[in-house]
Amino acid sequence: MYRESDLIDVWFDSGAMPYAQRHWPFENKELFEKTFPADFIAEGVDQTRGWFFTLHTIAVMLFDSVAYKNVISNGLVLDKNGNKMSKSKGNAVDPFATLAQYGPDATRWYMITNAQPWDNLKFDVEGIGEVQRKFFGTLYNTYSFFALYANIDKFVIDENNTLPVAERSELDRWILSKLHSLVKLVTEQLDGYDPTPAARAIDEFVGEHLSNWYVRLSRRRFWKGDMNPDKQAAYETLYECLSVVSQLMSPVAPFFADWLYKNLTETLTGKAESVHLTLLAKANENLIDKGLEERMELAQQITSLTLALRKKVNLRVRQPLNKILVPVLNDDFQKKVEDIKGLILSEVNVKELEFLTDTNFHGKEDKAQL
Repeated sequence: MYRESDLIDVWFDSGAMPYAQRHWPFENKELFEKTFPADFIAEGVDQTRGWFFTLHTIAVMLFDSVAYKNVISNGLVLDKNGNKMSKSKGNAVDPFATLAQYGPDATRWYMITNAQPWDNLKFDVEGIGEVQRKFFGTLYNTYSFFALYANIDKFVIDENNTLPVAERSELDRWILSKLHSLVKLVTEQLDGYDPTPAARAIDEFVGEHLSNWYVRLSRRRFWKGDMNPDKQAAYETLYECLSVVSQLMSPVAPFFADWLYKNLTETLTGKAESVHLTLLAKANENLIDKGLEERMELAQQITSLTLALRKKVNLRVRQPLNKILVPVLNDDFQKKVEDIKGLILSEVNVKELEFLTDTNFHGKEDKAQL
């Protein structure tokens, strides 16, 4: 290696990056034309007057063109109190020690979900540990549950011969609707260079919907002895959810996503495939049922509120109660709750659900609050 003596300016050199990296115009003409202008670049906000500017300047002089179509200007990483990190202040975090302790996936997932890339990030190492437990731990446990029973039943997936979704249970249709709504949202957000709401949506899907609701309510289906259409549907539904989630999370958590996808494919097909060599799943609009999603969301909310009230007055779920009172917001609300009343009563261990309307509300305020 030798130093280039014919130097105009360091920023001019950096602005010539699109051409220098391809050794254009001396070679790689087709490759250069295919990748210029770039879809996006990302750097710190301090690069605005330097790199961001000189890239465009040289591109305009050479081609009367921009050098890139989008730019993500990264914010600063601050300490947990919002102060600039400094060795003299003793508030700097060693990135290598952090990566060694928590791994790159959990660190990156924490940073992406905590603040959008262009905002300053208040960095708290303890937050990475929380991400490990709540997101990655939950996803790992969900996969482990699936793998355990799939191995016991010697279940093998045949993606060309799965049970039609229309013939599956309402719970299956709901989680698949949520999954394809998630695919649609994540795709739109990533296409718009906005990874934070995309990662947050994946986080919510895994924790609130897939693990805490779908798997918990479906456990008995996996415990059944013989393979029947309902049990097969449960396996196929959970497999699709896990495999698609591994695809959606792979840009932010590439190592864990690849581990998850390889284990899934090896368990069910005998051949481990890399998630990074697959095509991202496309949202199937025919499987998205917003009405079903709204009804199930009401079931989740009413169940959560009821369990919170039980906890408040120290009434454990194992103790059956006679009745819960639900205020009616409108006719549509009452109809939706009627459709999922059985699920709610089963979850909260209550015998009857009564609606409170304007005509029967008087005198029941205290009961409604309890």
